[in-house]
Amino acid sequence: QVQLVESGGGLAQPGGSLRLSCAASGFTFSSYAMSWARRAPGKGLEWVSDIDSDGSPTYYADSVKGRFTISRDNAKNTLYLQMNSLKPEDTAVYYCNANVRAIGATRTNDYWGQGTQVTVSS
Repeated sequence: QVQLVESGGGLAQPGGSLRLSCAASGFTFSSYAMSWARRAPGKGLEWVSDIDSDGSPTYYADSVKGRFTISRDNAKNTLYLQMNSLKPEDTAVYYCNANVRAIGATRTNDYWGQGTQVTVSS
């Protein structure tokens, strides 16, 4: 079964940094693009960043460009989001997302992790 497990969230001060991780299992990780999305309090889901299967970023939201960096380690089946110069408006639950074909399955499906809370506050 496919699993995506986010970690690394927590409390940071404005201007600080955090690195989020997403541990993936149940599919051939290196074959698929991956994404980060977030939901801030009282707001809808915002797409944050995408990365292709071999590690090239393909999308950053305007709100995070120049501050966040998406990366992956295919040998570790792990996706990362390095967040620098954090702002209070970055406060959100951050989710790892992928549309993948599970090992043994015949079709793709959309999968989400449970989310990790990021709070930016002084």
